[in-house]
Amino acid sequence: MRKTLTAAATSLAILFTIGTASAYADSSTTLNKTVNAVYGTPYKLGGTTTNGFDCSGFTSYVFKKMGVKLPRVSSAQYKQGTPVAKNQLQEGDLVFFNTTGKGVSHVGIYIGDGKFAHASSSKGIRTDKLSNSYYKKRYVGAKRILSKYGYATHAAQS
Repeated sequence: MRKTLTAAATSLAILFTIGTASAYADSSTTLNKTVNAVYGTPYKLGGTTTNGFDCSGFTSYVFKKMGVKLPRVSSAQYKQGTPVAKNQLQEGDLVFFNTTGKGVSHVGIYIGDGKFAHASSSKGIRTDKLSNSYYKKRYVGAKRILSKYGYATHAAQS
């Protein structure tokens, strides 16, 4: 068992050292599998499919795969769920940003380790750190959409 764990840890270290197009090393959850499956998909204004996503189209798509219907635009998604403090974020929480100076205008999905997955207008579906200076300055807040059952079923690492 110890050798297996050591081998797994070493493999993960090598994987992260080399780099990967995957958002997650462990894709055992619905959330992880869904994000991984569309990682790198191009940005498309108004996009809601694997042909192209905008930010809220991406979050709606991922949550639909988990059985949760979200409103279509980020500002409406911000009105859903329960507010979550930044230091209490867990995988699957929605994170919101003001990128236009006019209130909530961008949304992503927290994936753990201070990172979130989102549809970047220049790079498509990708991950970024919340501590990135651009996003840190524009962070508005987070909302927990998944119930405890939904979290345990679709987002919690086992």
